[in-house]
Amino acid sequence: MRIQTYSVLIGNRKCNARCPYCVSKMTPAQGVDSKKSKINWRNFNIGCQFAQNNEVSTILLTGKGEPLLFPKEITAFLKHLKPYKFPFIELQTNGILIFQKRNLYKKYLKEWYQLGLTTIAISIVHYKDEKNKIIYQPEGSYMKLVDLIKIIHSAGLSVRFSCTMLKNFIDSPTEVKKLVNFAKENKVEQISTRSLEKPIKSENKEISQWVAKHQINETQLRNYLKNNAVEVMKLVHGATVYDLDGQNICLTNALTLDPSSEELRQLIFFPDGHLRYDWQYPGANLI
Repeated sequence: MRIQTYSVLIGNRKCNARCPYCVSKMTPAQGVDSKKSKINWRNFNIGCQFAQNNEVSTILLTGKGEPLLFPKEITAFLKHLKPYKFPFIELQTNGILIFQKRNLYKKYLKEWYQLGLTTIAISIVHYKDEKNKIIYQPEGSYMKLVDLIKIIHSAGLSVRFSCTMLKNFIDSPTEVKKLVNFAKENKVEQISTRSLEKPIKSENKEISQWVAKHQINETQLRNYLKNNAVEVMKLVHGATVYDLDGQNICLTNALTLDPSSEELRQLIFFPDGHLRYDWQYPGANLI
């Protein structure tokens, strides 16, 4: 067996964004609720060893909520990961707190860099701040994406755009090209794009209906990249990495399970100690 990514859940379901397509609300809590769980470090270390045994190169620090709301927990996980020497450690975030509380989070970023963090994956839906604000923080002040990138780079960390594609945002080859140009201008190292998806069985009907209305057909985008970019890597579960005019861009999807494959897309550590390999099915459980 080979595992692509070891995903580690930080904190609980608390979040400072208001995404109308919130995946956390559409998938089962599976022990992650509004309360902060005591971390089962024994099982976390078992997961680390299992991940190492199965050739994992990438750790993804993520959450059912916003990980940056729990900076001390991020530090603790990075310290526990250090002995295993995983080459790539990424943090998935909406990035808002790094911008809004930059003096505090600049210190955290420098510490996390020393502890092995390599990449900050910023959740976006567009290259324009006003578009991102509509989705992530419709009320109150948002952030300037250009400034956020500079703050992250100043700590020595790489930036990845984790872009969810939806109608009237990034939904065409023209918009993808503009996103790529924006990334190149701001020296963003990587872009991941994925179509908006909902689980087969959703926990929230209202959110699922919103998703259904805003989904796009990515065939046009896939053909555009196939004809205008160079394919540099093919990953499992249909993900492909391209070089488009010198910019790294990956077209991926939200698929977690492929029962016919001997390769797991991800091993997921839940704070209560469960190790799973899917977000929505409790039966996909190792511990």
